[in-house]
Amino acid sequence: MSTSRTTTPLVAIVTCAAFADLDPDDQLLLPALTVQKMNYQVAVWDDPTVKWENFDLILIRSTWDYSPRRTEFIAWLTKVSTVSTLINPVDVIAWSSDKHYLNDLSNAGIPTVPTSFFEIGDALVLPEEQFVIKPSISAGSRDTYRLSADKRDEALEAMESIHASGRSVMIQPYLKSVDTSAETALIFIAGVFSHAIRKGPLLQLDNAAQEFHGGLFIKEEITARTATPAQLKVAHQALTIAPQGWVYARVDLIDDDQGNPVVLELEMVEPSLFFEVDSDIATGAPGRLAQAIAQLCQ
Repeated sequence: MSTSRTTTPLVAIVTCAAFADLDPDDQLLLPALTVQKMNYQVAVWDDPTVKWENFDLILIRSTWDYSPRRTEFIAWLTKVSTVSTLINPVDVIAWSSDKHYLNDLSNAGIPTVPTSFFEIGDALVLPEEQFVIKPSISAGSRDTYRLSADKRDEALEAMESIHASGRSVMIQPYLKSVDTSAETALIFIAGVFSHAIRKGPLLQLDNAAQEFHGGLFIKEEITARTATPAQLKVAHQALTIAPQGWVYARVDLIDDDQGNPVVLELEMVEPSLFFEVDSDIATGAPGRLAQAIAQLCQ
């Protein structure tokens, strides 16, 4: 869907009420939109006073409170998509917001971190080595725990809490490469690889992730990284399985015990895009996203 309702297109930068300050990515994106001769307005997704039909494009950015309210969020996305262009599209966000998509990737032969899902009522089966337990629907590593194999009571407590919220539980082995080579995140804009970053370890043994506090994300150390051909191949393969029509995507990879890249997550809802490592508002990542947005409004 494209539109030309106004001479100067108006873009909604969509956030949540709990996050009052602009995300660092958006601090770079907004001037890049100005370079593209576009107007913008920051809007809270569940604010009933916002007239979404007035926007030429609705860009999902920091809606970091959606996970406990996913059904409501998807319903809102569906509604606003009928009056404006939504980035990313509803089907992309719905698919990426529930990590059961890892089954889709695995079934398609895409190398992924081995993942077991436990639905409400399932008996818990724990790995024999360190593992990560988390909800299938979450944002910012909330309710995520790294536990040793003997922490069954803690794992059961985490599982009960997650199930009580109506979400599935997922368990993955904690791959040792996270502590050495760390994670690599590959960012794609308009179908094209943009840049890659290194994400340092976040989880401490027998403890929860500490990235999200009081409506604010606490980012781990981020540095630029050169993506390897093997990483690019896996990322591209994963993106072919996702619903199409997306404008931004981030593929998080780690190495398995044989040193091969595997998919940890595929973020297409409201991912941090780490513009700080490629920050030029005209020619860098913010500029590329602004150009893609401008093209959709033509």
